[in-house]
Amino acid sequence: MPEPAIRLVRFTGRLLLALAAVATPVVVFLVLIALTDGAGSGLAAWFTTLGAGTVLALWRGRNRTWHARLVPFLPVIVAAALTATVCIPTVPTARRHPPALPSVDAQHWNLATGSRVAVYHYPPANPGPRHPVPFVYLHGGPVRGISVQDHRFLQLLAHQGYDVYAYEQAGGGRSDLLPMDQYTISRSVRDLAAFVDRLDKGKVDILGFSGGGVVLTRALADPSVAARLHRAIVAEPGPMDGPTAHITGHKGRASARSLAPAPTGPRSTHVPRYAVAFGLMRLGLLTPDTGLIGQAEGDNAFTAADLGSDTASAYCARDAHRIPSEDTAQNFSFSPAASLRVQQTVKASPSIAPLLRQSRTPAMLMIAECSSQVRQWATAVLADDPAIQRTQYMPGVGHHMWNGLDDNNHRAAAVITAFLQDEPAPLPNHPTRDEIPTFLRDHK
Repeated sequence: MPEPAIRLVRFTGRLLLALAAVATPVVVFLVLIALTDGAGSGLAAWFTTLGAGTVLALWRGRNRTWHARLVPFLPVIVAAALTATVCIPTVPTARRHPPALPSVDAQHWNLATGSRVAVYHYPPANPGPRHPVPFVYLHGGPVRGISVQDHRFLQLLAHQGYDVYAYEQAGGGRSDLLPMDQYTISRSVRDLAAFVDRLDKGKVDILGFSGGGVVLTRALADPSVAARLHRAIVAEPGPMDGPTAHITGHKGRASARSLAPAPTGPRSTHVPRYAVAFGLMRLGLLTPDTGLIGQAEGDNAFTAADLGSDTASAYCARDAHRIPSEDTAQNFSFSPAASLRVQQTVKASPSIAPLLRQSRTPAMLMIAECSSQVRQWATAVLADDPAIQRTQYMPGVGHHMWNGLDDNNHRAAAVITAFLQDEPAPLPNHPTRDEIPTFLRDHK
């Protein structure tokens, strides 16, 4: 072998050994982060790794000259510098709420549950008839702020004579945080009941979308909460309980998930600290209450771009290259840890089907053609709630049915208002309970 080739092979070998020497303490650090649940902002794992690396370097340097004894310390120093970035916050650690919206003021209500939530009110804005029953919107998430796109849809309903209220779940948007162990699906239902009581206007009509649809479904299964509801609309719900959450089945027609351009803007996951925290949390190797990053810091760090293709999955494939901006960077708010915690409590909950079968609140179910949700999450509600009077299968839209494209907002509003006014449905009642097997087979 020629001498240059030999030198190249030797250099490559030394480089690989050096990389392995650095990678080993990094791996040890990540394992310790998981084992300690990120205690002390990761410093417990960092000091342990540094100490073990120092002891190992001293052992490897025994019986060498003092110059040679320094060599084993180099990978330890490099690894220590790399892993230190996981322990240093790069955003404020105190909660940073979004600024005020130009279109509506956020009020703050203290609920009987102890939650302090941001409330938005859009009074009837048309000169025509006004609907006497207040309308309440439960947004998706869970534990997310109400998007600008949703606020526009609520304004549309107000212009049709509805007295519209919405509130951001505790921990989301401009609402105050809760201790992590208080984020549960049961708390969300109790907050809904407390909100209606605080509103003090009698029974309300309510629209629950996505994660809000889960809260609403569980409210319908609780007679004490359902007694506060006049009519209920469950739109594109997530899984309602543990058995439903473990279903893997059909989804809607093709979404834009793998077709849309990648979202632009800064990502917290490009910062080592938050890439490790959110990544290990998502893998279940860190708890939502991890000591690595606090709840407020995680909320401040997380950006809309961190959602990746999740936003595109809420639109039909045909809309992949014209997905509208759902929110502004200033208004966007999402709590990944609290959201995960709520989802965990749903998965751990027993079946609510026996209680839901006793529901008497008039209800409607909305299902999107290009839904990214498992179809059985919606059909389980239809099968078990005898008070569902109509189902509206919405063609040409994805999970986010009111999205500002074409006439989608007006079509969704027409379906909602027809049900609330007990008028004929604009779309066929489909699927019915008897049609569920056929629907699951054909609409996928």
